[in-house]
Amino acid sequence: MRSKKETLLKIFISTLYLSAFTFGGGYVIVTLMKKKFVDEYHWIEEDEMLDLIAIAQSSPGAIAVNGAIVVGYKLAGMTGALTAIIATIIPPFLIISIISVCYNAFRNNFIISQLLEGMQAGVGAVIAAVVYEMAAGIIQGKQFSSIVIMLVSFVATCFFEINVIYVVLICIVIGIIKTIWLRRRAK
Repeated sequence: MRSKKETLLKIFISTLYLSAFTFGGGYVIVTLMKKKFVDEYHWIEEDEMLDLIAIAQSSPGAIAVNGAIVVGYKLAGMTGALTAIIATIIPPFLIISIISVCYNAFRNNFIISQLLEGMQAGVGAVIAAVVYEMAAGIIQGKQFSSIVIMLVSFVATCFFEINVIYVVLICIVIGIIKTIWLRRRAK
C-alpha cells in the first residue's frame, strides 16, 4: 500500500505533466487522464473515470481543473484535490504570463501563427480520439438506455443545434430518474 505522501506526489507530478502538455482546451486532457490514472496507475476503473469526467464536465469552470479536482479528491480526499488544483494551474499560469510579456513580438509573427494553426489540427484529432474512446466505452457496456441517450444527445447538438446546457440538464434528470428507479427496483 502506498503512503499518502507518495500518492500526493504522484498526483502532483501527473497533473502537472498533463496540464503542461495539454494544448487546446480541457477535453484534450480527458484522454491523457484516462491513460495515466486508469491504464498506467490502475487507480481508477474506466467506468468510474467516465463518471468523474461527467461530473467535471457538468460543473462550472475549466474541465481540466474540474477533472483534476474530482480525480484528486477520489484518490486522496481534500488534500488530493488541492494538490491536483495547484499542479493543474501552474503550467497555464506560467505559459500565459510569459506569452503576455511577449505578446507584441508573437502577435504578428508568421511562424508562430502557423505553429498555432498546426496545433489546432492536432487538438482536433485528440478531441476526436476522446469522443471515440468514450463512445466505445458506452457501447461496450451494452446498456441500451446509455447508447440511446448518447445518440440522441449527439443528434440534438449536432443536427438540431440544441444548446449543450439543455442536453446536460436533461441527462442529469434522466440519470437521477434512472438511479431512483434502479434503487427502488433493487429493494
